[in-house]
Amino acid sequence: MPGDERKISPIACVLLVTLRMAIGWHLLYEGWWKIDTQSTAQPWTAEGYLKNSTGPLRGTFRNLTGDPNDLNWLDYDKVSAKFDDYVARFQAHYPGVNDKPEKGTSVAERLALLLDGPADYRAELSALPEGVDLSKWKSAITYDPKAKRLVVNAMNHLLPDERDAILALAPGEDAPSSEFRKAVEDVYKRQANLPIRQRLAAMLKGDPERVGVNQKKDDAIIEQRMGEIEQYKAAIVRYEANLKKTREAFQWDHLQKQWIELQALRRKLIGPVQALETELKLEAEKLLSQTQLAAGPVPPPMTKMRSINLQTMYGLAIVGILLIAGLFTRLAALGGAGLLMMFYLAIPPWPGTPPEVGIEHNYIVNKVLIEAIACLAFVFLPSGRWFGIDAIGAALFGRKTDK
Repeated sequence: MPGDERKISPIACVLLVTLRMAIGWHLLYEGWWKIDTQSTAQPWTAEGYLKNSTGPLRGTFRNLTGDPNDLNWLDYDKVSAKFDDYVARFQAHYPGVNDKPEKGTSVAERLALLLDGPADYRAELSALPEGVDLSKWKSAITYDPKAKRLVVNAMNHLLPDERDAILALAPGEDAPSSEFRKAVEDVYKRQANLPIRQRLAAMLKGDPERVGVNQKKDDAIIEQRMGEIEQYKAAIVRYEANLKKTREAFQWDHLQKQWIELQALRRKLIGPVQALETELKLEAEKLLSQTQLAAGPVPPPMTKMRSINLQTMYGLAIVGILLIAGLFTRLAALGGAGLLMMFYLAIPPWPGTPPEVGIEHNYIVNKVLIEAIACLAFVFLPSGRWFGIDAIGAALFGRKTDK
């Protein structure tokens, strides 16, 4: 209403405008910093904040991530589909990856080999030594006399003891320079480097079709990992059950230790799977030319979590700009209050919730709530008309409207 300014002293008006602009700068910088990280190796995401949510709305905020306990990373079919989706977006993003050169293979074909490997592995060999018969291992290795090469089936790898048994068939071929020994060793080494999808299967399915220096050791590692995956799932159920019963301070301390152990196990299990995804992306980029690399990284898929990240980043930046400029000030203040209240409710310092980690000690009220209340105050104050673009608009159009 006209005349409201006279009810507040000029100094108070100046301080309130300064407070509004300070909050605007804080929100703008937070949003801009988050946007700026999107072009780095570690783009900001709200996922960790949401997954660590506490309080009555814990389930709601955690479920916004789509996978609050990262169990999708332990599902072979879902991770495999994620790799396929990346390959499809890679091919759509970079020009010329499907073009086949006169000699060699296209980038798309090499990427497919990186992910799934070839149908078989080969090594040149003019002829099998006399008396060597590979029929016992024909499901894994054969000799093609026409092409003059040893061939190992990619779906049924040659195991270390099988390699040794085959080499023992030709005792006169022990010399390292022997063509037969060299061919067997070469084809074994090539098939021993499992493609990414087969390594994923070994991690998440205990896939027996794998090779290694020590088969028994590999079996023990896979068996241990399968047991840890089940242990992790059981620990999640146990934590959620204990969380519902926790009330006293000593119970929160015990629950916090349980949470730390749970997260350590999660990182141990999920870290190697995420490393495979990173390897796929890094190795895929190495296949590109400088011209293709100029197109920039493959855009991330528009998942629910990605949508939340974009809304948060640009919401903070836009509200910050509007508060600083004094444009649509009341609406911007309402939007800022809404964003801040969402941050507050995700991890509220309320009775019956675990204490916040850090040097601060808050009870019911923290800095986020204070800033949200301040924004709400500006919804009911004409601060934009004291200083800002709203004031210019009022000066230009207000008098005409009043007439």
